[in-house]
Amino acid sequence: MKRTIVKRRRIAKNALGPYALEVFSRLKREYPDARTELDYETPLELAVATILSAQCTDKRVNMVTPLLFQTFPTAAALADAPPDKLEEIIKSTGFFRNKTKSLIGLGTALVERHHGEIPDSMEELVKLPGIGRKTANVILGNAFGKNEGIVVDTHVARLSHRLGLTTETDPIKIEQDLMPLFPREDWALLSHLLIFHGRRVCDAKRPKCEICVLNDICPSSTV
Repeated sequence: MKRTIVKRRRIAKNALGPYALEVFSRLKREYPDARTELDYETPLELAVATILSAQCTDKRVNMVTPLLFQTFPTAAALADAPPDKLEEIIKSTGFFRNKTKSLIGLGTALVERHHGEIPDSMEELVKLPGIGRKTANVILGNAFGKNEGIVVDTHVARLSHRLGLTTETDPIKIEQDLMPLFPREDWALLSHLLIFHGRRVCDAKRPKCEICVLNDICPSSTV
């Protein structure tokens, strides 16, 4: 059986801005409840959950964090956590030894430098163990309502490529391409919208183009 090859369309550079805003508008209508799917109540809990979410589903993280937050509710408690006990609680999230080191290191650094509280600036956040720019963007955008950048996870990276918003592969360069295309106040929501769409429709292996609200404008659409 001969395979049908769909030629990828290109978006003119001068049309990219209006196109990006149309993508955002449609996704916002499609997912009015878009938000982080990690369960948390405080900035510290969000930081911990985000660290655990590396190479792990949000659903699995949310199964682990209730006991974790109850057992180690503060930065000081995390700093003093027995590694074997912490490892046992978070083991199912994968890479649990490295994550344990990051969480204990995070608790220690917060106690020593920030009175046990999560700082609300990119500069201070990225100095903390286990927190890079992506995690810092998650914390700032969701816990503090600050749009310092755009969270670029695997879903955001994949959809940004498929939608023709970037040709870059490095997350920081993808973020730099996306930021000028969208109003700053929408940066946090943009990530949630792309992640929601990536999980529900624009699957990595089998994108459901036939039901996609962007299928008439997406350059990668097979419809």
